[in-house]
Amino acid sequence: MAAITVALLGGESSGKTTLGLALSHQLNALGVSATLVPEHLRAWCERKGRAPLAHEQAAIAAEQAGEINAAAQSGVQVVVADTTALVVAAYSECVFNDRSLLPASLNAQRPLHLTLLMGLDLPWQADGFFREGPGMRADIDAVLRRELQAAGVPFQTVYGAAEARLQHALRAVGVLLGRPLVAVDPLLEAGTGRWTCENCSDPDCERRLFSGLVNSRSR
Repeated sequence: MAAITVALLGGESSGKTTLGLALSHQLNALGVSATLVPEHLRAWCERKGRAPLAHEQAAIAAEQAGEINAAAQSGVQVVVADTTALVVAAYSECVFNDRSLLPASLNAQRPLHLTLLMGLDLPWQADGFFREGPGMRADIDAVLRRELQAAGVPFQTVYGAAEARLQHALRAVGVLLGRPLVAVDPLLEAGTGRWTCENCSDPDCERRLFSGLVNSRSR
């Protein structure tokens, strides 16, 4: 039986790797077998010592999708993917003005069970070589939102510090597993793992919800 696949999306320095490591570790601690598929683009850059060229992006996206698919057949219950081909495609658009990778990346994204988009509330941090800057992070976020919404691929956005993001991810995975992994949040619609706030499409409201700063005006 194929595993439940959780896709973590976002630009650079948006918290994907931190959440991926924490989520896979906590799932295993709770008795849910899980594995983390790391970001192939990052490994590629570290191995080559440079960022990829435009013509190298397609192979990187395909390899990321292939590693996720292989992990899903490995016998674990949950696969946590620290990015997917869609992020590679978004970079191709933002860096090379090339949108050709988007259709295939969306086809790979659709079958995944849960898509979590990282919020932009974390401070951007340079890594000395591979990261472009906070402007690029925002551009990637805009492309991801546009493509997911246009394709009708459901996603949830996570905000807040590391622990708040982990708790949200655990709630969402618990819904898919049919067992609670954290305490039930009264702001979640019973049995769905989704927020009941009527303004959930409002980015400002979304930020308040996922950072735990909800007040009566956001209901």
